[in-house]
Amino acid sequence: MSAYWRSCVFGVAAVVSVMASSAATGESVATEQSMADFMKGNPDCVEFNDQCSICTVVDAEANCSTPKIACIKKPYVCTRRSDK
Repeated sequence: MSAYWRSCVFGVAAVVSVMASSAATGESVATEQSMADFMKGNPDCVEFNDQCSICTVVDAEANCSTPKIACIKKPYVCTRRSDK
């Protein structure tokens, strides 16, 4: 088996191992809430993230950064609220 194929097999095995580990510890994939629903439910939130992108609310619209490489999306969390 060539070195290329061995590294591919190793990479797949590592990903499967991490996924199995997460399942074994009781971590579950969060139910995804739409960004619009999050914003409606948190009208005073001016900055939030999902561990992949950072979003800032300007004039009732979310302006978000590009997602990080290999991120695992989490539920949205408000990181800054308006001072109103």
